[in-house]
Amino acid sequence: MKLPQIRLESQYAKIQMDTTPATQSIEQPKAEIDIQQPRAELHINRTPSKFTVDQSQAWADMDLKPISKRIEEFSQNGYKEWLNGIARRAQEGEQMMKFEKGGNVIASISEQNSKLRTYDFNVGFVPSPFSVKTYFEPAKLDIQWETEKVINNTKSRKLIVEYNPGQVEIEMEQYEDLKIDFANLKFVGVNFDQEI
Repeated sequence: MKLPQIRLESQYAKIQMDTTPATQSIEQPKAEIDIQQPRAELHINRTPSKFTVDQSQAWADMDLKPISKRIEEFSQNGYKEWLNGIARRAQEGEQMMKFEKGGNVIASISEQNSKLRTYDFNVGFVPSPFSVKTYFEPAKLDIQWETEKVINNTKSRKLIVEYNPGQVEIEMEQYEDLKIDFANLKFVGVNFDQEI
């Protein structure tokens, strides 16, 4: 027995895709580095310390004086004694002018001039304490810096970027298709049969 059949034959659609990948290149050129640092200048001014010892008073206490000091002292003492002598003689002259009042004026004047001087002296130190004088001036240090700025002539380079976009091409490689066949199929009508 032959059974009626419907035969279907189909074909799927096919798409063909051709792709070109994107490309990208990045290049970074080296920078030109030019950096200079001028030297700093250092200036140092130093005044040395000074230590002074003055022993003139100590030498004078020991009667070891320079000749200039002795001449000065002798001239001052001579002037002072000269004034004292003038005053004494003037006083003696006044005493002698008044001899009529009585008394032995010449004897009293001679007695006054023949008296020895008395000096008060206890304990002495040669040289006297603190006769040596010291003076100290500390050293002075002046430091001056002259700094220089950095000279920077560095040149940077731009980034080189090349980009090619990708492409996709789509084509129909095969279209869809559907075939239909009939087998053993009859149409029975009124007074006739027809094979389909």
